[in-house]
Amino acid sequence: MTIGIMAAMHDEIAGLVRHISEQGDSTVRRVGTRDFYVGQLEGQACVIVLSGIGKVAAASTAVSLIHQFGVTEIVFSGLAGGLAKQVQVGDVVIADRLIQHDMDARPLFPRYEIPLSGITEFAVSPALRTALHKAATHFFENALPACVSAATMTQFGLHAPKIHIGMIASGDQFIGSEQQVLRLRAELPEALAVEMEGAAVAQICHEYAIPCTIIRTISDRADSSAHVDFLQFLSEVASKYSSGILRGYIAARGNSSIDLSI
Repeated sequence: MTIGIMAAMHDEIAGLVRHISEQGDSTVRRVGTRDFYVGQLEGQACVIVLSGIGKVAAASTAVSLIHQFGVTEIVFSGLAGGLAKQVQVGDVVIADRLIQHDMDARPLFPRYEIPLSGITEFAVSPALRTALHKAATHFFENALPACVSAATMTQFGLHAPKIHIGMIASGDQFIGSEQQVLRLRAELPEALAVEMEGAAVAQICHEYAIPCTIIRTISDRADSSAHVDFLQFLSEVASKYSSGILRGYIAARGNSSIDLSI
């Protein structure tokens, strides 16, 4: 088993990159314009890579993980904007399915359907989703105070971060206005969060029969209502979430024999 770990931006998984690089037998392999960090995390074979932003970048990186490195599963971690009213800054959303909100090939195909596939929503692995939820729950209940200071929590208004499971919408658009959010809520009322890569990764994993799971930290409300120092939130909150949750997830995966066919 080899776990592929993806993120769009460096700080989203900087802690994991640093940790794997410190291992004596780790290597860095360059494919195209991307560096793939190969080694062990929590005793488990892993490959970590920064995909870059957007669906094409994410899809091409996922293909490289599968073909060049033989990963047997993929987890994507990063930031997202909150869509649903109950999803707040500092919460995390774990996808149960993903949709490309900017896919529209009408009248040839129904809206949101990936042409010639017959698929509108791509499901993640239920087993990996459950494992990721357990890791996130353990992190929030046991490790969060040691990873994110009380002052930082107060600064960003993070009182009791929650874990949500549901639909994530992906598209090659930055959603940053109330008008855009209201439109997406009306068109995709079940979507909890919006980002720019997850559904593309899920599509590639579906095509190659590779199980995947997606987790997103909510950095804003996607409607310009929250005034958050994005870079500070990324480095002091989101990166801590990602490193802590994924290390717990990887450790549990290494000790697990869960059936990925379910």
